[in-house]
Amino acid sequence: MTARIGLPAPDFTMDTVTFENGFPIPKSLVDYRGKWLMLFFYPFDFSKVCPTELLSLNRRIQEFSDLNVEVLGISGDSIHTHKAWMRSGDGIGPLSFPLASDYSKEATMNYGVLDEATKAPLRATFIIDPEGIVQYSVISNSKVGRSVDETLRVISALQSGGLCPMDWNPGQKTIS
Repeated sequence: MTARIGLPAPDFTMDTVTFENGFPIPKSLVDYRGKWLMLFFYPFDFSKVCPTELLSLNRRIQEFSDLNVEVLGISGDSIHTHKAWMRSGDGIGPLSFPLASDYSKEATMNYGVLDEATKAPLRATFIIDPEGIVQYSVISNSKVGRSVDETLRVISALQSGGLCPMDWNPGQKTIS
C-alpha cells in the first residue's frame, strides 16, 4: 500500500515521545480523526538538515494549531534515540509535537517513502484531512529542507474549499 491523493491514508500505530513525557505513547491514524494531520517523515535524528526543519516547525506550531492541524514527525530512529536527541547538549531540545519511531519501517514502506540505499525515510510530507483522506503529498531529496510557509499555504488552500491558482495565498480569492 502506498499513500495516494484522494484515498484513505495508510493506517499506522507507532510509539511517540515528547520532551516532557519520556515514556512511549502509542499513536495511530485514528487518534487524529476530526483534525487535519501534517504527517512528515525525515531521515535521521542527529543529522544536519533535519533539526533545521523540526525547529522551524516548532517555532510556528501555533499557526498549525490555529488551522486545526496536528503535527507528527516520523523517522526510523528508535524512541531512545529521539529522547537522546531532544535532551542532549547538541540536541534539538523540547518540541511542541511528538516524534514517532518507525523502527520497523512499516509506515515508511506503507507511505512509499523508504530510501532503499539508506533504509531510512525520504523527506516527505503528507496532509491528511479530518476523515483520514490524503489530500497532499510531497517527497523530496533528503538534502533539501522543506518550507513551513509552503506547507501552511497548502493547508490553507485545502481548507478553503475552493480552486486555488498558482501562488494563491490565504485571504486571496479562489477561482469559481
